[in-house]
Amino acid sequence: MLNNCESAKQRWGGVNDLIDKWLKERQDLIVKLCDLSVKPGSSQENTVERLQSFCQILVDYVSVGHFEVYEQLLNEAAEFNDGGTELANKIIPQIQSSTELALNFNDRFDDIHKVDDGIEGLILELDNLGKTLEDRFELEDVLIEALHKTHADSVA
Repeated sequence: MLNNCESAKQRWGGVNDLIDKWLKERQDLIVKLCDLSVKPGSSQENTVERLQSFCQILVDYVSVGHFEVYEQLLNEAAEFNDGGTELANKIIPQIQSSTELALNFNDRFDDIHKVDDGIEGLILELDNLGKTLEDRFELEDVLIEALHKTHADSVA
């Protein structure tokens, strides 16, 4: 997953500051997700701070995507009117389901001490979230490739 992030950053980095910053935030999100890898029997106290940090960047990442990056990409697609808007209208709803999962994860694990199944529940949820985020990143890369990369020379 981290290698794919680096590859996307190399392909699109430098073209747009917002996308660059967002891809860096994606990389940070992946690192924090990996840092949260816990095993059954792990101490909750050892995990709480890392979990809170992860949840913060998770919410920031999905928010910037929806309210800044996708909006910019859609504006660019509309400006060029070359079919990108239709593609975005197919992909963004697929991404939306991962946003809902991420926000639900944040709400559920905002305070792990209040979670009935504690660390064990966290392990299962992190696995599901990680797989969902990987799918999301692939869809986002398609959006960036189709709606920005193809227009990069024209925009520059």
